[in-house]
Amino acid sequence: MNGQPPKIFLSAEWRWLAMLNYEIAPEVLAPFVPAGTELDSWNGKTFASMVGFMFLKTRVKGIPIPFHQNFEEVNLRFYVRRKANDGWRRGVVFIKEIVPRAAIAFVARNFYNENYVALPMSHRLEKVSGEIKLASYGWRFNGRNHFMRVEPRGAAQPLVASTLSEFITEHYWGYARQRDGSTMEYRVEHPRWNVWETAAAKLDCDLAGLYGEAFRKYLEQPPASAFLADGSAVTVSDGVKI
Repeated sequence: MNGQPPKIFLSAEWRWLAMLNYEIAPEVLAPFVPAGTELDSWNGKTFASMVGFMFLKTRVKGIPIPFHQNFEEVNLRFYVRRKANDGWRRGVVFIKEIVPRAAIAFVARNFYNENYVALPMSHRLEKVSGEIKLASYGWRFNGRNHFMRVEPRGAAQPLVASTLSEFITEHYWGYARQRDGSTMEYRVEHPRWNVWETAAAKLDCDLAGLYGEAFRKYLEQPPASAFLADGSAVTVSDGVKI
């Protein structure tokens, strides 16, 4: 980087992030690790997460795009780190990201080479006496409906240091392999989130069809953890090749 702060590519709010977290063997994730990064781990274990959330008030380069400001996203991601001059940068790599609008997928593929696909999507948030009791995100693929959902319990709590929930949420960089083999790095900024524990979590998905057989045997098992994060305003910087 040239020492100048990166410009903001995207700003939005990410809200009601349902996170289902699965322990996955490092050799399954290794082929997807971008150059210059390495797998990150928590207590010696590597994880991938199914994440469903609402993208709200979206602006690209400060401009709100008509009919493309509020939408669902579901992604499968895992965790890496990179040693930079200022120390370790902990980041996220996406296996696949699902959104409901083709234009959003087009922009993400062309600016960051992220693996976005556009599918029909829906969501459901249920509240009782002002408390959220269900967060569900759905999509349609290969002629059938799929979904992921969590059922929060209790009240949202601040993240606790050194927990798996903190590890999952506290990655503030994104890394994407480019067509020429290089890596794009971009910063994602947001405050620490509050999280709810969950009474139940479920993923119903054609896992092999969307993500490949190697992921299926891990994602069809119950998640190692599941929680709901309240989310916040976020900014995503312009990408820089490393």
